[in-house]
Amino acid sequence: MILPAAFAIIVGVGMVGMWVASYYKNQILELESEPVRIKFHLVAEFATALLLIVSGLALLTNQSWAISSYLVAMGMLFYTIIVSPGYFAQKGQWAYVVMFAVILVLAIASLLIVLNT
Repeated sequence: MILPAAFAIIVGVGMVGMWVASYYKNQILELESEPVRIKFHLVAEFATALLLIVSGLALLTNQSWAISSYLVAMGMLFYTIIVSPGYFAQKGQWAYVVMFAVILVLAIASLLIVLNT
């Protein structure tokens, strides 16, 4: 299950990296306009990223709880993949919408690998 594990770890690290970079570039405008909502959103995003990384590492090391945690992490990721593109579509940033579509396809493929093991 190297592919699903690598996918989870890469996406988790990418999520953290994206948010940290956006914060340091002052690109999270909602911190001023909607601070409560965005803070809840950030907690959910970082929780998703952390569980993706942990479950990916668990898959790599064949932990007994790896598949269960992976399924929860993927559920969290699917929510993010479906909701987040709307923000970028509203702003006309179509490259991000395409990126989320690609992640969705890879997430489905990774999930199918895990479920068929």
